[in-house]
Amino acid sequence: MFEQFAAGARESVASALGEAALRGDRRIGTEHLLLGVLHEPGAARALGTDLETVRAALDALDRFALAVVGIDIRGIARPPIPASRKRTPFTSGARAVLPRALAETRKAGGRRITPEHLLLALLDRERPDPAAEVMAELGIDRAAVRERVRTGA
Repeated sequence: MFEQFAAGARESVASALGEAALRGDRRIGTEHLLLGVLHEPGAARALGTDLETVRAALDALDRFALAVVGIDIRGIARPPIPASRKRTPFTSGARAVLPRALAETRKAGGRRITPEHLLLALLDRERPDPAAEVMAELGIDRAAVRERVRTGA
């Protein structure tokens, strides 16, 4: 499927891999794809937020989830993940985004998946998916974002 990705979408996925590493995660999830897409200015404008805001919201959600089970992480640094030669796997949610992005591409009459198509696919995720959770936490109006992406506004 990656052969159908335009250069920007490939860069978004590469950025998602980098974001997963920064967050200390061993798999690429929908939250990493969202962060990767936000490296593209057009997608960030359409979403109405920026990379740092979403990173901070994800960190807050992580702290909240851990606090719910009685874990206080204040003052604890994430240990680095050892480098691996293995390909970083996608979560099932992230894998589901890829064919949805292709469907969005075809629906728009395109042939190559762009970061905007990835964003449209991420907008379809439902809670408790991490990308859906952070969008809800930030009060992002998905219908408005979808309209902005489709009209290029």
